[in-house]
Amino acid sequence: MTRRPEPVICPVARRAVLLGAAATLLGAAAGCTSDTSPAPGRTGTTSTTPGAHPPLPRTTPWRPTSAEIEPAAKLRAVELVEALGAWPDGRGGPDAAQAVLAAEHLPAALAPQAGPLRPSADEAALQVVDAQYGGILTDSASVLVVCRQWFRRGGTVRAGGTTVDVRLDRPAGTWTVTALHPARPGPPAATHPAAVREALTDSRIVLPPAAADDLRSGQVHDSVITAMRRLAGTYRMEVSVVRSGHPLDVFGTSRPSDHPRGRAFDVWRVDGHAVVDPRTPRSLVERFMRDAAAAGSYNVGGPLRPAGGVRPNQFFSDATHHDHVHLGFRD
Repeated sequence: MTRRPEPVICPVARRAVLLGAAATLLGAAAGCTSDTSPAPGRTGTTSTTPGAHPPLPRTTPWRPTSAEIEPAAKLRAVELVEALGAWPDGRGGPDAAQAVLAAEHLPAALAPQAGPLRPSADEAALQVVDAQYGGILTDSASVLVVCRQWFRRGGTVRAGGTTVDVRLDRPAGTWTVTALHPARPGPPAATHPAAVREALTDSRIVLPPAAADDLRSGQVHDSVITAMRRLAGTYRMEVSVVRSGHPLDVFGTSRPSDHPRGRAFDVWRVDGHAVVDPRTPRSLVERFMRDAAAAGSYNVGGPLRPAGGVRPNQFFSDATHHDHVHLGFRD
């Protein structure tokens, strides 16, 4: 794994207040780190003998780095998701969620919006895999916080996770959360084509929980699956978002996004190199973007804009896509 730039220093005092109100985040390390997570795993359960409490995985805080555009927006979004989605034994429930919000000076009305972040469980751990922009404007933002979670009920641990579209505004120079929109992939389809099964099990296509559930739902277009499998022949891709957990419209517009229609996916790391990391070879990112176009994407966005393209304006670059590569498909 490539080292990322030095992390932004955590606001220790504010975090201490939050943790005091909501209890400690399970297994959180004392310092700030970024992009450190347990090995990816599929949703499932682990049982132990009656009366024994199986330990949950240790997690580390995810923090933006100086390479980010508006790192304070990402920090605000991620810290809230980390606090809402993890709790020690006996500290779950709506009262604890409202204590987190109170410590953040956020309205209690956000608690019901947490949805799958706050299921009924004795304790929970959460690891942020990545946080990318769903959109960034001068005073508003969408931060897509991609999570893995583990929940313990009695002697059983269940692995899962979600992606949360965290909306923020900056009315007076400070980013504040205004809404939470967790991913809702829908139930799995009764059967899956061979191509979907292969994409779900290909070690070179790393899918977070919500994205994997999108594929299982049967609501992802064949062109997306085909492109994933083709690109996996050359690269190891770490996907952030497929269909659910993404804004319905292109942020700041009324134009429908390809993501909710199952016609797009985003990649945040290629061959172990984070797209946002300035030390990632630009040649690798450009080559991946060109190969994405060759795999059928009509709309390839990223931190740079390659020249040319089979279609007019096939490549684009903007602030929103400085931290990932977007692949959109028409058919």
